[in-house]
Amino acid sequence: MCTPRRRPETLGTVTDLVDSAFLKAARGEAVPHTPVWFMRQAGRSLPEYLKVREGVAMLDACADPEMIVEITLQPVRRYGVDAAIFFSDIVLPLKAVGVDLDIVPGVGPVVAKPVETLADVEAIPDLTPEHIGFITEAVRGLVGELATVNGGTPLIGFAGAPFTVASYLVEGGPSKEHAKTKALMFSQPDVWDALMRKIAGIASAFLATQVAAGASAVQLFDSWAGALTPADYVRYVKPHSARVLAEVGELGVPRIHFGVGTSNLLAEMGDAGADIVGVDWRTPLDRAIEVVGDRGVQGNLDPTLVFAPTDVMTARAAEVIEAGRAARSHIFNLGHGVIPSTDPDQLARLTEFVQSYPV
Repeated sequence: MCTPRRRPETLGTVTDLVDSAFLKAARGEAVPHTPVWFMRQAGRSLPEYLKVREGVAMLDACADPEMIVEITLQPVRRYGVDAAIFFSDIVLPLKAVGVDLDIVPGVGPVVAKPVETLADVEAIPDLTPEHIGFITEAVRGLVGELATVNGGTPLIGFAGAPFTVASYLVEGGPSKEHAKTKALMFSQPDVWDALMRKIAGIASAFLATQVAAGASAVQLFDSWAGALTPADYVRYVKPHSARVLAEVGELGVPRIHFGVGTSNLLAEMGDAGADIVGVDWRTPLDRAIEVVGDRGVQGNLDPTLVFAPTDVMTARAAEVIEAGRAARSHIFNLGHGVIPSTDPDQLARLTEFVQSYPV
């Protein structure tokens, strides 16, 4: 579990968040209500987001401190959620160190020259704070703003996990099969190990920068780990995710580890160093709690249930909350990100329901 340690001196003004329901749950403490936030809560479902992003490319938005602050704050203002999630993208740190890539609308991240050899890996610079001064500036601004919202709202730092980031670098873009990624992993283990070490270092530095500037917790997001067998995850991936979680854990903040389609990996993902294991909607929460051990869980309402009648949505949310009682602690969330066509008013109703549900 996460043991508080002395944190590096922050660059912003950090409010006293000792009574934050989110942080209490993340530390395994008793909570005044079940805390709730939503993955991708700052995004395409919000009209105010679409307005501020109009004509601005994704990676440009992720590198603009003022825009990062505004977009991150939007769902906190609208919903009153218990935590803000830093607005960024999985591939942003790669862009920051000079990898030639872009996020193509309707496609996703596209890498100009995919990684194939050890020389390709060695050509990727390590991430330093100088590469991402705009991240420090944005987090500092956010911490100051969040100190005044709802009595103080914690900020969750964000990074992509090594396997998912590696898959984009090797495939050159999104992939359903991850055939090139697995081919590299199986046939050139030395290149694979070097690549994963490189990305783990970048992810760790990216999260450390956010924590140093005032983030109160972090989430390591592994979008594509569900493509792996447990044995391959343990051999080729887990050590690198564990390194990231261990290094950020030294900074004394709670760590959430989430993957999509990872019902067969939940125990190992928790064992990699998570204080909170994120659970997608495919796995019943009670079953997930049985396998993650003495850890908290996060999740896991099906994101499509916000399109159902409100009474249906809240009934299913109640089932999730009740199941979460068996865990060391429970942070309510969707089982994946907010779907772009989601009605924001329905998320507001869901937030109110969860926060008012008896603990």
